[in-house]
Amino acid sequence: MSLAAGCAGNLPPAPSSSTPYSQPFLNMPDTASGNVPALLSQTGAFSAVRHSLAPAKTLLPYDLVLAFWSDGAAKSRYVAIPAGGKVAYSPTGDWKFPPGTVFVKTFELQNRRLETRLLVIDRNGNPYGVSYKWRDDLSDADLVAADGLHEPSWYYPSRTDCLVCHNGHTTGTLGPKARQMNRDFRYPDGGTENQLHRWSRLGLFDTALSESDIASLPTLARTDDTSRSVEDRARSYLDANCGHCHRPGGTVANFDARYETPLAQQNLIDGPVLIDQNVDRARVISPHDPWRSVALMRVDTNGEIRMPPLARNTIDTQGAAVLREWIQSLPGRDVLAPPTIAPAGGSFTQAVSVSLSSSEPGAEIHYTLDGSVPGPKDPRYEGPIRIEGPATLRARSYKEGFTRSVIAQQTYLVGQ
Repeated sequence: MSLAAGCAGNLPPAPSSSTPYSQPFLNMPDTASGNVPALLSQTGAFSAVRHSLAPAKTLLPYDLVLAFWSDGAAKSRYVAIPAGGKVAYSPTGDWKFPPGTVFVKTFELQNRRLETRLLVIDRNGNPYGVSYKWRDDLSDADLVAADGLHEPSWYYPSRTDCLVCHNGHTTGTLGPKARQMNRDFRYPDGGTENQLHRWSRLGLFDTALSESDIASLPTLARTDDTSRSVEDRARSYLDANCGHCHRPGGTVANFDARYETPLAQQNLIDGPVLIDQNVDRARVISPHDPWRSVALMRVDTNGEIRMPPLARNTIDTQGAAVLREWIQSLPGRDVLAPPTIAPAGGSFTQAVSVSLSSSEPGAEIHYTLDGSVPGPKDPRYEGPIRIEGPATLRARSYKEGFTRSVIAQQTYLVGQ
């Protein structure tokens, strides 16, 4: 049965706008060391879970402009704010939620309900997270063990995984902030209202917002919103997917991915990298050069260097495309693509003939077979290369008026 998560028009009924406050912690313990309910139905987050998944009356639905990439899963989001609690509002930074707040997020992929995660702000103001895996018959969801659960198509995070991102660097919460919530939302009670306006009207913030306050706030851009500039869309993508770690005091890195930081101060464009991934002149974002832009390289892979490193199994191709478009739009010298090597490296029982090609007409390709860095004085490719023994072929393209390509490499084990 489809939850139609993330689609505001199909969400279960919203709570009354006059009663937004909830019992502190719902039925969850007030610290991570407490007794966590074994079943989702026991958490107090839902008045019914069997098939219908009806939220408790005091849960407030919300949505974000641009969600963290979770393999394309649809998500429904709710928050339970305890009576008397106030959200410490910031127009640009993270919000701080009062102890006893519980966030409830359900994930659905390809019309299959997979998981509901709860993030609890404990009695000391610190976050802890737990996950519930839905049964095949949707009768309930079972608490996932503290060390998480790996399945071929989905990863249920461990409690330690939750704290990698939900920690003191971000006040514990990631999504709800002004630039993510400054959008109209069609509430299941029939009304459409700007979320910041509704939250302020309900008295959930520690400061009241005026219409002019809300109108003056920036809003992130969806990757598919072509009414916004490609720069806005790329920076918004980095904010939503990287900004919780890549910020002052966060992970060890040289750049700040938060949208609130002016571009000139983010250290993104031409920003140095700590690990160059064996790419010459690598940068966080190399202007007009997607091959030397490590941020794009790490978003556009599922390998060990992928970013974000947690909570995804697939590449966000739309996000990667927007980053690439932004990089290519930046002023700079034209750059050659790396040569294509065919066939790919591997083990061969007999000698193999290898061809090199460039997508740029007139480009020269120079190569080495001993794993050394190829330069313009190394052999120029004139035709198929016969490899009869173990070899690491490295090649690079050159053309007057262009920046040389990065190195393409393949290793061949012949007769081994």
